[in-house]
Amino acid sequence: MSITDAVKRVLVGRRLSSAQLGETLLPKRIALPIFASDALSSVAYAPDEILITLSLAGMAGFGFSLPIGLAVAAVLLVVVASYRQTVHAYPSGGGDYEVVTTNLGPTGGLVVASALLVDYVLTVAVSVSSGVQNAKAMLPFISGHEGEVAAVVIVLIMAVNLRGVRDSGGIFAVPTYLFMAGVAVMVIWGLVQIFVLGHPLTASTAGYTVVGTQQYEPLVGLGMVALLARTFSSGCAALTGVEAISNGVPNFRKPKSKNAATTLLLLGTIAVSMLLGILVLARLAGVKMIDVSAGSYFMSSTGQRITGEPTTVMGQLARAVFYPGFPLGFYFLITMTMVILFLAANTAFNGFPTLGSILSRDGWLPRQLHTRGDRLAYSNGILTLATGAVVLVLVFDASVTMLIQMYVVGVFISFTLSQIGMLRHWTRKLKTQTDPATRRQMKHSRVINSIGMVMTGVVLIIVVVSKFIHGAWLALLAMVVIFWLMRQIHRHYEQVRQEVGTIGPSDRALPSRVRAVVMVSALNKPTVKAIQFAKATQPSELEAVTVAVDPDETAEVVRAWQADDLSVPLKVIDSPFRQVTQPFLDYVRELISENPRDIVCVYIPEYVVGHWWEQLLHNQTALLISTRLHFMKGVMVTSVPYQLKSSRELADRYRQRTLAGRR
Repeated sequence: MSITDAVKRVLVGRRLSSAQLGETLLPKRIALPIFASDALSSVAYAPDEILITLSLAGMAGFGFSLPIGLAVAAVLLVVVASYRQTVHAYPSGGGDYEVVTTNLGPTGGLVVASALLVDYVLTVAVSVSSGVQNAKAMLPFISGHEGEVAAVVIVLIMAVNLRGVRDSGGIFAVPTYLFMAGVAVMVIWGLVQIFVLGHPLTASTAGYTVVGTQQYEPLVGLGMVALLARTFSSGCAALTGVEAISNGVPNFRKPKSKNAATTLLLLGTIAVSMLLGILVLARLAGVKMIDVSAGSYFMSSTGQRITGEPTTVMGQLARAVFYPGFPLGFYFLITMTMVILFLAANTAFNGFPTLGSILSRDGWLPRQLHTRGDRLAYSNGILTLATGAVVLVLVFDASVTMLIQMYVVGVFISFTLSQIGMLRHWTRKLKTQTDPATRRQMKHSRVINSIGMVMTGVVLIIVVVSKFIHGAWLALLAMVVIFWLMRQIHRHYEQVRQEVGTIGPSDRALPSRVRAVVMVSALNKPTVKAIQFAKATQPSELEAVTVAVDPDETAEVVRAWQADDLSVPLKVIDSPFRQVTQPFLDYVRELISENPRDIVCVYIPEYVVGHWWEQLLHNQTALLISTRLHFMKGVMVTSVPYQLKSSRELADRYRQRTLAGRR
C-alpha cells in the first residue's frame, strides 16, 4: 500500500462495496442527530439573534422576545407537519427539488435547488462560526483568529463525513444527545430555582440598561414593525435543516417514510421545547444582548457606558443556573453547545451531497457529483460543500451577525415552492382516487400543506423585505448565479447528447485511407515498439517523422535509422526556430487537408515511470502534442507506453498486494 493510500484509509476507513450499501442505512436514534442537529443546535444562536436585533430598540425591545419566539415555534411546527406529508408522498430522497420539479416544472425545481445549495453552504458557515464564538468563552486565545479556526473545524467535519453516513452519525449522536440533556437540565433546574425554591436567577447583564439606536428607539410606528419583522426573520434560522430529512429519506431503515416522519416529529417537538425554554429562562434571568456593530450598547446603573460584547445567551444562562453550586454543569453545557454547533454542519454535509447527486443525475450539475466514494458517501459533494463554507468563514471572519443576514432566505424559498407543489400533488391525486378513506387522508394532507404554503409564503416575504439590504441580496445573487450555471451545464449535456446520439450514414462510412505517422525523437526501444505496433495495424501508409531541432542530433538519428533498416521511411521536418510541437502539428494538418476522407493515426512513444519525481525529469512535449492533436478533425492519437524499470517494479508491488488481499 502506498503512503497516499495508507493515509486515505486512516482518514476515511476501509473501502465498502456497493453490496454493502444496506449496512449504511440509519435507525431513528442515529438519524435524529445526523439530520436534525442543525435545527436542534439553532436554539444556541437563534435566541442570541432575537435579543441582539431587539436591542436596537433599547430596553423596550426585549419585551417582544417571547412573542417572537412563539411565532417562530408556530411556523416550525407547521413546517414539520407539512414535511411529514412530503416524506410519505416522495420517499425517493428528492425532497423539495423532486416535489417542485414534478408538480411545477423543471424551472421551479431549479429555483429550489439553487436556493437549497446556497443555504446548505450558509448552514455550515453559520453553525461553525457560532460554535467558534461560543468557544471563546472558554478559549479566549481564539479571538482574532475566528475565521482560521472555523476553517479548520470545517475541514475536520468534512473528513469525518468522508467516512460515510453511518460512521459520522455514530460519532455525532452522543454529543447531540448530551446537548439536549444539558439544555433540558438547565431549563428545568433554572425554573425550579425560581418558582419552587424561590431563588431568583440573575444573568451577568441583568443589571445593565441597553441604549438602542435612533432608527428604532422609541419603538413605535413603522420602526416597530420593521424591527419586529427583522427579528422574526433572524429567529427563523431555527427552521433550517427541516428539509434535510426529506432529502435524506433513502438513508433511513425500512419503513423509510414512516421512520423519516417520526424523526421529523421528534425534531419539531424537541426544537420548540428547547427554544421556548431558553427564551423564557432568559427573560426571567434578565439576559440582554447588544449589536455593537449597529450602535446599541450597555449602560451601568451609574450611567457609565460598558464596552465590549456580552457572553452568548447560553453562556449567561449556564453561569446563572449552575454557578456557584455546580460549576461542572456550566463547563459541560458550554462544551456541548460548542460541539453541537460544530456538528450542526453535519446536516448540510448530508443534505448537500444527496441533492447534488440528484441534480447531477438529472444533468444539472457535473457528473462527478453523482458518484459515491470508497465509503459509499458522495465524496465530491462533500468536498464541494466544505470548500464553499471555508471561503465564507474566511471572507466574513466567522461573524455570525454578518452571515445570519444571508441565511434563511433560500430555505424559505424552497419551503414555499414545496408547499405549492404538494398542494398541486394532492389536488391531482384526488382527481383519480375513488377510495373514501384514502380521499379523506389526502384532503387532510392538502389542508396541512395549504396552511404551510400560506405561512411559509408570508415568512418569505417578511424575510426578503426585512433582510434584503442587510445582506440577503448576496444570497439571492448567489442563487441567481448558481441557477444560471446549472442551466448552462444542462445545455452543454443536452448538446453533447444530441450531437453524439444520432448515428447517420456518414458515421458508418469507412475512411478511404489510414495514414500512420510515428513521432520520433531518437532511435531507441520505445520508438521501435511504436513502429512495430503501427505495422501490426496494417495502415494504408506508414512513415516516421522527426523534427530537426539540433542538426547534430538529427544527423545521428538519420544515420542510425539507415543503419537499422526498419523498412519505414523517415521524414525530417525542418524547424528554424527550434520548436518541436508546432512544426509537427503543421505537418499533420497538411496530411489531413490532402483528402478529408483520410484518417491520420499518430503514434507517440511515451515513457512510463514509477515515481512522480521521475516524471518531472522528462519533458512533456508528447503530452502537449497529443492534447493539441485531439482538436484536429480526422486525427486519431495512440499513445504507445514503454514501461521503464521503476514502473515495472511498482506494477509488481501492486500485483503482490492484490494477491495478498485476495487471500
